[in-house]
Amino acid sequence: MNDLLTRIEERNAHVCVVGLGYVGLPLAVAFAEAGFRVTGFDVDSNKVEAINRGESYIPDIATDRLQAQTSSDRLDATTEAAILGRVDTVHICVPTPLGKTREPDISYVVSAGDEVAQHLHAGMLVVLESTTYPGTTEEILAPRLAEGGLELGSDYHLAFSPERIDPGNAEFTLENTPKVMGGMTAECTRVAAAMYGTIVGQVHEVSSPAAAELVKLLENTFRSVNIGLANEMALMCDRMGIDTWEVIQAAATKPFGFMPFFPGPGLGGHCIPVDPHYLTWKARTLNYQARLIEVAAEINAAMPEHVVAKVAAALNDHEKSVRGSRVLMIGVAYKRDVDDTRESPAIDVMRMLQDRGAVVEYADPFVPELTVQHGVVADQKAVTGLPQVCANYDCVVVGTDHTDIDWPGVVTASELVVDTRNVASGLSGDNVVRI
Repeated sequence: MNDLLTRIEERNAHVCVVGLGYVGLPLAVAFAEAGFRVTGFDVDSNKVEAINRGESYIPDIATDRLQAQTSSDRLDATTEAAILGRVDTVHICVPTPLGKTREPDISYVVSAGDEVAQHLHAGMLVVLESTTYPGTTEEILAPRLAEGGLELGSDYHLAFSPERIDPGNAEFTLENTPKVMGGMTAECTRVAAAMYGTIVGQVHEVSSPAAAELVKLLENTFRSVNIGLANEMALMCDRMGIDTWEVIQAAATKPFGFMPFFPGPGLGGHCIPVDPHYLTWKARTLNYQARLIEVAAEINAAMPEHVVAKVAAALNDHEKSVRGSRVLMIGVAYKRDVDDTRESPAIDVMRMLQDRGAVVEYADPFVPELTVQHGVVADQKAVTGLPQVCANYDCVVVGTDHTDIDWPGVVTASELVVDTRNVASGLSGDNVVRI
């Protein structure tokens, strides 16, 4: 394995990233920029063809940044799994969704593991980055790789390193966010840490893959629980007639012992709404109920219904019913300044309003169209012409607080605004209702 360490140090190792989405593509580009020869592997031929053309489909990776690597022949992509037999390091970044019963679906990890196992060879490093429950690397991935008879820790190495990509965050990127690393053996950790040390400023080593897997779940469960608290505070403040945002902002002036989290229409994205369920599922297998985590998830999941109730009440105050009213949802991405609509609560609100008979359209500069696969009742394209177009609707709902939208103009042009993101803070007018 010293040969691999030498190849890593000299940037001669051939890297393969399996899964070229929001996590995999930035990782592949980072390794290429560090001087490695990188091949991306994905079953989606559209992604593979786009990369080979030098066209980025991830907002955080500019096309010219990708082209710099593809044009220099340091980065390409393929749909052929045979590439795994010709590389030195494999980094698995495949999806880990929840099943219909809210249980972990690790079928993509299993499939990737089976492919790697078929092509495993001496001198290879395998790192799983996909978020999953503690024990996945050791109980699911390791046995598959062991079937070939190679010795773990000497012939090949296996580790888990949780991805920490935050789409749209220009301050904290892959390169300046510390990487947690847990190997199956101490030598596995050492080799994997050496590899990632070429692209990040700090690698924090932990004792096992299970510890590293739990680190990621703790990070996002922390956010889920605290957002749940903020949302519950909003529900209570609504009943007491107190401004939630004023209370939270005032509490945030305390320089110790308090970290502000803010309410919203619900949780979105692949991580925060999903990861706590991985943890609570694992806890149930150990005959333990993670009550606090489950209650927070229930509160967060109920927020779209609360927003719909606020819209109905606001329309009623204007002597209008939900049925037949024209509603414009501004922002359907799950967070500001990204195009990702996975688990977006704004789409849940749209569907609930449509089910009640409202005519719902949307505007989002990052999402040009929505299809029924996103969860809306019918396919539709984004409305343009903000903020003036807001005058054409009975109610405007703020779903996502994109920074380039003229929010004062939206408030001025709208007859009624239901603000779930506090974009109207400091603006005068009695046409704004906030959660």
